[in-house]
Amino acid sequence: MKAFVAGATGRTGRRIVEQLVARGIPVRALVRSLERGQAELPPQAELVVGDVSDMAALKEAIADCTVVLCATGAPPSFDPSGPYRVDFEGTKNLVNASVDKKIDQFVLVSSLCASKFFHPLNAFWLILFWKKQAEQYLQKSGLTYTIVRPGGLLDTDNTDGLVMQGADTLSEGRIPREKVAQVCVEALSDPNARNKVLEIIAKPDVSPLPVGELFAKVA
Repeated sequence: MKAFVAGATGRTGRRIVEQLVARGIPVRALVRSLERGQAELPPQAELVVGDVSDMAALKEAIADCTVVLCATGAPPSFDPSGPYRVDFEGTKNLVNASVDKKIDQFVLVSSLCASKFFHPLNAFWLILFWKKQAEQYLQKSGLTYTIVRPGGLLDTDNTDGLVMQGADTLSEGRIPREKVAQVCVEALSDPNARNKVLEIIAKPDVSPLPVGELFAKVA
């Protein structure tokens, strides 16, 4: 296995890279700034400079990788086209490049409530709407996929138990980015995570269970 990570210097993507490296999985990380990548990512990660808007460059960057993890996301801005360009078109390009390279599995970090058009977050340039469009494009691509929909993201890890359910069953809750990264990485080696939409949050009153057991419980 060799992993390609898009959005590698983001707050979730960085944790995905760290967990892959910790498990001894070779990683190629897509970064827009080589200097930032060198400063923020483990030295074991292979860095490639590029952008999800460049389809030709993505095909070259993915090269010999066998799995793709996408943790990109439009940053907050006054640009109304941001979520469309990054969360939809960028992911679409990455999916197309993955199809071309016959990638074994594509893991996409999306968001809780992605199916809810009238959610307040869609007031920010339809960010959830475009994430949902990206999900659907991936599902129709023919690739083996895992779509991870986390709740509100926390930068600090905790000991809360992980709650994992199927598509459109959770509507609120929060979760540390570290746990999101763990789910994404473990999905790569567990057949029970394939071709599923996984909604995840963490709760203090939930007993921690192995992630593999949670995968198996989601239809």
